[in-house]
Amino acid sequence: MNTIGSQSSPVTPDVWDQQEMRDALARREISTVYRLLRRHGVSQRQIAALTGQSQSEVSEILKGRQVMAYDVLARIAQGLGVPRGYMGLAYDEATAVRVAATAEAPHSEEDESVKRRKFLAHAAAITVGAAVFGTDSGSWASSPAQTPAPGRIGMTDVRQVEAATRALRTLDYQYGGGSCRDAVVAQLSWGQQMLGANATDLVRERLYVALADLHNLAGWTSFDTGLYDSARNHFGQALGLAKQGKKEELVANILYRMGRVYLHQNAPDDALKVFHLGQLAAQNSGSELAVGILCANEAWAYAKMGSDDQTLKLLGRARDEFARANIAEAPAWAKFFDANDLSAMIGTVHTELAQMVDAKYTRTAIPALTKAINGYGEDMSRSRSFNLTSLSINHLLDGDIDHGARLGRQAIELSEGLKSVRTKDRMKPLLREAEKRRNNPDARELAERVARFTGSDSAA
Repeated sequence: MNTIGSQSSPVTPDVWDQQEMRDALARREISTVYRLLRRHGVSQRQIAALTGQSQSEVSEILKGRQVMAYDVLARIAQGLGVPRGYMGLAYDEATAVRVAATAEAPHSEEDESVKRRKFLAHAAAITVGAAVFGTDSGSWASSPAQTPAPGRIGMTDVRQVEAATRALRTLDYQYGGGSCRDAVVAQLSWGQQMLGANATDLVRERLYVALADLHNLAGWTSFDTGLYDSARNHFGQALGLAKQGKKEELVANILYRMGRVYLHQNAPDDALKVFHLGQLAAQNSGSELAVGILCANEAWAYAKMGSDDQTLKLLGRARDEFARANIAEAPAWAKFFDANDLSAMIGTVHTELAQMVDAKYTRTAIPALTKAINGYGEDMSRSRSFNLTSLSINHLLDGDIDHGARLGRQAIELSEGLKSVRTKDRMKPLLREAEKRRNNPDARELAERVARFTGSDSAA
């Protein structure tokens, strides 16, 4: 049956409510949407007329070409009569579209390696403009809005989003992602609606960037609370918005953060792939700081793989790029990476080498971590916790068990006040090193205390 019948009549509403169609709309898989319409008797010519596309464009989309630009998606929704909320383009009572998952994503049953490939495909499509690794990017949307957005927005509205993001990021640094993730998600529910409001091109471009950074923060706080699928979804949305806003350095930052998720999951190969894409965006942006951040994290990935030559080479380049960078002019999402963070990365990477390759690397790790810890203020509690944990590991490796145990206890005491799953996860190597030295009473006591804090099994 032909549900359109003429160029001007819309598809009947029941078509959009069929489960297969709803799933395709939620994932913004326009090729699937068009194929389903064809099953309902809608011709390519009718689709083209309704959406304002040429028949050749419709044909390319049917063959699998992705549609990612917000304006094009909105035009397709309007032309076909799709409830905009079904595609996450606007919000209304009938659709209650989800912006940001408050729990793990609905596809969590998929194997993690499959999810990584899908994200890599999505990231490659955005970064280099082609689906180099495939075209299935997964779903990047979820959670209902509560307050109606204005019909028209100006720069003041965008600045409010930016100000909220800065304030929430400060809470994340000081108290952990669990302290503010729900607030970030709530802010997204409001901010995302603005995409459907009228605005000048200048305002809209800045809105893309503001919302990209807010999704970036949502991804980071999700990661910090152990919600990895939600983190991936937010980072995926952030990439598309950052590209729409023409901010290559933000694209680089988002990819650096997603790579960190994979490092945390001990998947350095996958992390490197994401870091390499981020490096392309960083170099395109011309930001020495962005390039330096990516180099430092690539070094960490190589350290996890036990490749000390590549690790040290990339750390050297990170130092050089940082020396050339103007931190004062860096955007908010990159400004965190100052001299303390560079020292912390140097210390962290050498800690990895000390565990993976040779304990001699503690000689570089210990002073670098000590410098970073001394430079952090109370507003960087989570970073202090990470570095105290790494410093404790180094002193245990160096044979200074008494001092190492004392530092480990400090890390636990600091972490107990944080709402961060990562602080516990980062203590697992400390637990292993303390367990190896159980004959020493200080190491045994530390192992038991770390085990209690992290909920891990101890040999006791």
